[in-house]
Amino acid sequence: MEEKIIRTEYSEEMQRSYMNYSMSVITARAIPDARDGLKPVQRRVLYDMSELRLDHDKPHRKSARIVGDTMGKYHPHGDSSIYETLVVMSQEFKKGMALVDGHGNFGSIEGDGAAAMRYTEARLEKFAQEVYLKDLDKTVNFIPNYDETEKEPEVLPVRVPNLLINGSEGIAVGMSTSIPPHNLGEVVDVVRAYIDNPQASVKQLMEYMPGPDFPTGGIIANKSELLGIYETGVGKLKLRGKLEVELGKRKADKDKLIVSEIPYTMIGAGINKFLVDVAELVESKKLADVVDISNQSNKEGIRIVLELRKDADIDRIKNILYKKTKLEDTLGVNMLAIVDGRPETLGLQGILKNFLDFQYQNTERKYSVLLQKETDKKEVQEGLIKACDCIDLIIAVLRGSRSLKDAKACLMAGDVSNIRFKMPGFEEDARKLRFTERQASAILEMRLYKLIGLEILALEKEHKETLRKIEEYRQILGSRAEMNRVIKEDLEAIKKEFSVSRRTLIEDGAEAVYDESAVEVQEVVFVLDKFGYCKCLDRGTYERNQETVDKEQIHVIRCLNTDKICFFTAKGSLYQIKVLDVPAGKLKGKGTPIENLSKFDGTRDTILHLTSAENMKGKVLVFATRMAMVKQVPAGEFETNNRMVAATKLQEGDELVAVIPVEGQREAVLQTTGGIFLRFMLEEISVMKKASKGVRGIKLAKNEELEKLYLLGEYLTIDYKGKEVHLNRLKLSRRDGKGSKVRL
Repeated sequence: MEEKIIRTEYSEEMQRSYMNYSMSVITARAIPDARDGLKPVQRRVLYDMSELRLDHDKPHRKSARIVGDTMGKYHPHGDSSIYETLVVMSQEFKKGMALVDGHGNFGSIEGDGAAAMRYTEARLEKFAQEVYLKDLDKTVNFIPNYDETEKEPEVLPVRVPNLLINGSEGIAVGMSTSIPPHNLGEVVDVVRAYIDNPQASVKQLMEYMPGPDFPTGGIIANKSELLGIYETGVGKLKLRGKLEVELGKRKADKDKLIVSEIPYTMIGAGINKFLVDVAELVESKKLADVVDISNQSNKEGIRIVLELRKDADIDRIKNILYKKTKLEDTLGVNMLAIVDGRPETLGLQGILKNFLDFQYQNTERKYSVLLQKETDKKEVQEGLIKACDCIDLIIAVLRGSRSLKDAKACLMAGDVSNIRFKMPGFEEDARKLRFTERQASAILEMRLYKLIGLEILALEKEHKETLRKIEEYRQILGSRAEMNRVIKEDLEAIKKEFSVSRRTLIEDGAEAVYDESAVEVQEVVFVLDKFGYCKCLDRGTYERNQETVDKEQIHVIRCLNTDKICFFTAKGSLYQIKVLDVPAGKLKGKGTPIENLSKFDGTRDTILHLTSAENMKGKVLVFATRMAMVKQVPAGEFETNNRMVAATKLQEGDELVAVIPVEGQREAVLQTTGGIFLRFMLEEISVMKKASKGVRGIKLAKNEELEKLYLLGEYLTIDYKGKEVHLNRLKLSRRDGKGSKVRL
């Protein structure tokens, strides 16, 4: 067989393939549809549960069965993502309205994971069954599944704006969505208001829905910024936990500060992190008035108890908790959804418009189907009523027919050619029969008991009801006002049955203020070991064990607790850590990884020089890189409040080998990997800005790099490959190399 080779540009093929992949992730996995507010995996899980008849009033079914069925029929992307989706849709602390009724261990608000799918069971919540899956066969389009062996709904006929009620989170390629949950009753109210006035401003709509409503409660503390968020679909929410004070009833009882509600962002590991952070603040004396902390949370809700000293400053403690822990946090909002197959950031009006257009489409389809059904029923009813009026003729036709085909032909077209009437007088009337095919079939299938008088009356009554429904459905389909009325009534019924009270308070909270300068100033000793663990020792502990500490730690810095620790790295960065943020440790304690206190990554970078901000003041630092670029930089260049900044500019592929403060030295020595030493006056290195690359310190041979920089004071001896080298005895040369270099 002849080979067929297709030649293509590699870069173009990679670009095309990546674009196809990214669009697949955006539209088919990570971003919800603006119509039903669901991602494909959520939609497929709910539809599969509906197909398995897992109704709210039926027994639960093993989660593994649901996951396997969904994966095999609709979502062939692995069982873990399907089960995780099932779990999240059952967690009331994550969703505004839970869609799945889980039975067994489905995780907790404190971050405990769900049990394996073989141990848990699930079924649909009534809310999901009634609001998300009702009239599925009358409204939405069905499309082939991944292997075209099954059909699945393109979207679910959700009757409320799920995009607002349950929100959504997802990370795609180059974009993400983050939509907070809202209160069902308020969302219904805002949709009804939008139906009445589609030209209403966002400010007017927010009178009905003032903001997000999180299942964890808490406080939204930036009410004044919500208008901008709902207008643009983008912004940040400032979230706070709710604090309550319980005063001791008796003298012996301590006052207590209770965390009764947490920010939505603290769900999961955030609660344990909060407890650890509070414990560290107590240990570092920032929360000296807190004597004990305990987590008394249970199924009834969150209850984290802080026991306080007598006459404690409660307002100060609140400010510290908001400022120094995740009890105050921000939640980014980016209301991104798929609209007509494309990702689009929507404001409140955009979400409501897309939802209402979807409802008009579904309502029209639903009532068109119902109208056709009632029209067909009307046709049959009229045929049966007419047949009852001439029942003797019908019986004569049936008795004279040799087959069902002959009888049907006579009823529909008056064909009596194959009818043998048992009694004379019916033939002429039989030729006048003109029933429709549907009516003829219904007459032939009619049971004799339908001829009872009461049954005939019931048939006539049913016919009147059918005529009434046909008229009602035609009015709905023919009038947008009638359709609006139906949608509003439906929404009101949903609100009446399923709505819950608002849980999140919305206010413009005062900024949490904590003046660290008010902390009692103390002298401490910052230490960092070779494994990257740091801690602060009090001065007394250090002085009693100075020899041991100096031997075990690679960096020992005396400083004040109000100071900052500054360190320069090989990648050319300067990191700063507040000493108050470094946990106080015991002499034998391990400490905390320095990576936990900064953005420094010890696996990719190396600390070259570490000091305190106070020790660095007024000094000049000498920088040297592998490509032998050197410079002097005044320490004032690095005075900043940022936790991480670029300390120098590096050429591509270059990195720092030394950052050394000048402390009276007048000479410098450069050492290369080729064993070349160059001694020259320090003043020959130019004083520059931190953003400069520097000047060349020594000419390097091919494949040679600068290895070390030394600053010479009175006397300096080094060990070079087992040989003692007296740097001060090297011949003094010029930095530009015009003089002798020494090769060892």
